[in-house]
Amino acid sequence: MADTTGTSPAANCLEKLKSYVKTPKGFILSAEILISFIILICYAASLYGGYSAVAICEMVFAIIFFIIFMMELDKQIQLVNWVWSDFFRAIIGAILYIITSLICVIGGAGDGARIAGGVFGLIAGLLFAYDTYTIYLQIKSTRQHTAAATDDLA
Repeated sequence: MADTTGTSPAANCLEKLKSYVKTPKGFILSAEILISFIILICYAASLYGGYSAVAICEMVFAIIFFIIFMMELDKQIQLVNWVWSDFFRAIIGAILYIITSLICVIGGAGDGARIAGGVFGLIAGLLFAYDTYTIYLQIKSTRQHTAAATDDLA
C-alpha cells in the first residue's frame, strides 16, 4: 500500500515556493515576474505590440531562474555558474527595459497603453538594476572570501 502519512511532492514544492518567496532573492524574482506580466499586458493592449517581446523574454528568464533557485537546482547542476548567469540576465534586462521604455514613453503620444507599459518598464528597469546590484555584492563578497582563503594558505 502507498504511504499516506508522508507529504506529496506537490505539497513539498508549494512549501518551497512559500519559503523562497520570503527570501530577498525570491521576492525580487517574483516582483520581476509580476511587473513583466503587467508590462506584457500593457504592450499587448497598445497599438504597437512589438515591444512585448522584451517583457516576454525577461518574464520567461525570471521564471526559469526562480524555479532553479527555488528548487535549489543551482547546487545540483554545477556545470553552469548560476550567479554569473543571473548577473548577466539582470543587467541585460535592466538595459533592455530602460531603452524600450524610454522609446515608448517619448514616442507614445496618443497611445495610453504604450505609455503605461513604458512607465512600468522604467520601474522594471530599476528593479532589474537593483537585482544586478545585489548580485554584484554577492559576487564581490564571494571573491573576497575566496581571495582571503588563498592568502591564508600562502
